[in-house]
Amino acid sequence: MSTDHNYVLGQSERAARRLELQDRHFAAPSEALLDALGIRPGDRVIELGCGPGGFTNRIARRLGTGGVVVAVDASAALLEQARATVAGAGPGRVEFVRADVSRPGAWLDGADVVLGRAVLHHVPMAEYLLGRLRATLRPGTRLGFLEPDFRRPLVRLAHAEATGRPELAPLLVFSKVINDLYAAWRISPAVGASLAPALEEAGYANVRHAWHPFATDESVIENMRMIYDEVRDTLVSLGVLSAAEIAEQQQLLAALRAGDLPPVWGLHQVTAVV
Repeated sequence: MSTDHNYVLGQSERAARRLELQDRHFAAPSEALLDALGIRPGDRVIELGCGPGGFTNRIARRLGTGGVVVAVDASAALLEQARATVAGAGPGRVEFVRADVSRPGAWLDGADVVLGRAVLHHVPMAEYLLGRLRATLRPGTRLGFLEPDFRRPLVRLAHAEATGRPELAPLLVFSKVINDLYAAWRISPAVGASLAPALEEAGYANVRHAWHPFATDESVIENMRMIYDEVRDTLVSLGVLSAAEIAEQQQLLAALRAGDLPPVWGLHQVTAVV
C-alpha cells in the first residue's frame, strides 16, 4: 500500500498472508485488467502500492527481456516480501521503489502503463492524485485500477437479510465496520464507484468500467475473519466494536454456510488513456 501511516489494515506477516489469500480472490479481475490494458512485452509498467507483490508477479509474467515493472510502496517490509514473491517471475526486470504513491515522483518517468490494485481507496482524496497523474504522465500512457467497493453490494445484502435471511446479519455488520473504519481514517471504501466519471472529468480518454462481484465462499469468509484480527485494536480504540463483539462476529462468520451467500464486496475495474 501507499503510505505506512495511512494504510488502514495491518502490515504484519499475518496481514501479508491475508493479502496472499486475497491475491487468489483477485486472480480473474487482475488478469482481466492486464488484458484490458494490453500489457506488451517491452512496456515500462509502474505499479502503485505493490504490497507483498502478488499483482507485481502477474505483471512481470507478461513482460519480456525489454520490459520492466517499477513496484512502488511506502512499506519497507512489504517491499521485501514483494522481492521474494517476484523472484524468477519472468524475463522482465523488476525495480522496487520506496515512496508515497500519493506524491508523483521521478519513478513515473517513461511510463507506458500506470496501474494499481486496491490502492486508491487507501489514498485520502484520491482525485487529487488522479489529476496530478494526468498532468505528469505523457500522452498515450495507459492507466488502470482495480478498486474494492464495500457499499454497492449492501443493497442486495440488506434486502435479503430483511426478507427472511437473518443469518446474513454478520455480513452486514462486517460491511458497516469497514465503512466506519475507513470513515475514521478519512479515506473511501467505495472510490472505485466514482472512478470512471472522475477520470472523464479530468480529461482522460477511452475510459472503460467493469464490475466484478465476489462470491462469498469459504476463503472470502476467512479473509473477513482475518481482517477483524488485523484491525481489532483499532476498532476497539475507535469504539466501533468491543473485543468481545469482534470475537462474536468472527464466530458468526465461521458458522455461515457458503454456497448461496450474497456478495459482500467486489472490484471496480477502470481503465483510461492519458
